[in-house]
Amino acid sequence: MSADMIRLVLADDQHLVRLGLRMLCDSADDVEVVGEASDGHEATRLVAEHRPDVVLMDLRMPRVDGITATRRIAASHPATRVVALTTFDDDDHLYPALAAGAAGFLTKDAPPPDILDAIRRAANDETPFTREILARLVTRALHAHLPPEPRGPSLPPLTSRERDVLAMVGAGLSNREIAEALHVGVTTVKTHVTNLMRKTGCPNRIRLALLAATTGAAPE
Repeated sequence: MSADMIRLVLADDQHLVRLGLRMLCDSADDVEVVGEASDGHEATRLVAEHRPDVVLMDLRMPRVDGITATRRIAASHPATRVVALTTFDDDDHLYPALAAGAAGFLTKDAPPPDILDAIRRAANDETPFTREILARLVTRALHAHLPPEPRGPSLPPLTSRERDVLAMVGAGLSNREIAEALHVGVTTVKTHVTNLMRKTGCPNRIRLALLAATTGAAPE
């Protein structure tokens, strides 16, 4: 197995959905499915056993639902990134998943390349949300439902390049897209994002995006 192989657990109570996802992941050279779960309890156990990089987590499952499982995994295995995968693209599912610690949110009708891209972005410590979902998060934040960091809406001193990166994070661009736009390496972008999190106190990319919006750093 390559050192760059992404270890993945699939969690969905529908066998046919898991089968389709496994076939999709088996078609990728850099993704290995190390376990399948039909409920949140089993998903949590598999994470403890296999320590995967990413979990694709259905939210509506019997015994233990995906929200509860996500919360447990985020608390006990923070290195494992959970991407919520649901039939329903609505706030009743989005915000609980985010509050539980999900690193991303996709609907099951997402195109297969988008699902693989989300797995890779999650494994790369990015936040796989569609731009439409990110825009909803920002709108909700601006209405104070999900406030930005406790620091308030002011930015600490940033370099001009850090401000550029912050604005692009706020626009929903991936590290690779930012690197291409700024003509720098992906590793350089990762360093800027890490520095931004340290300087602003934002614990993740979602909070950086919200901070960008609420301070005017992100484009309209």
